[in-house]
Amino acid sequence: GKRSTPQSDHALEELCRTYWFPLYAYVRRRGYSKEDAEDLTQTFLARFLEKNYLAGLSAEHGRFRAFLLASLKHFLANEWDRSHRQKRGGGVTLLSLDWQTADTQFQIAATAEPSPEQAFDREWALALLGCVIERLRVECAADDNGRWFAVLKPYLTVGKSAIPYPQAAAELGVSEGAVRVAVH
Repeated sequence: GKRSTPQSDHALEELCRTYWFPLYAYVRRRGYSKEDAEDLTQTFLARFLEKNYLAGLSAEHGRFRAFLLASLKHFLANEWDRSHRQKRGGGVTLLSLDWQTADTQFQIAATAEPSPEQAFDREWALALLGCVIERLRVECAADDNGRWFAVLKPYLTVGKSAIPYPQAAAELGVSEGAVRVAVH
């Protein structure tokens, strides 16, 4: 929320890159078309950053995920009136988001979630997990453990019964116990 710090632009870019899809999927699950969901998500993020809603936020006031979802809900309620007066993109600064794959990703992710809120929570968790895995990949590469990461990455997203530790141990030339510890 501190716009004057050197890290703020990078942090805001990372925030948008990480959480735009859960927001988009939520809007789609609320019944909006692909094009409307793209516009609404992009406009929401632009206004969210423009008005600096992050200023003054702290963990004591609740979870960021809940704050972001409540902000999106309020935005959608207010935007409904405006959407009938203004055509797509009219006078709005657009953010560059990956809309080419968004609808495909949405169709794949469209599950039998009982509500848009529960689907949002699921997409949020997946986006967060993606960030964590990417950070782990970067850390491993920095420590010259890129090969280990490449071999062990699939183990981060499967159940315990689906993990063939002996195969990974043979590939890495270490004991099965060493692989178990590394995965843990």
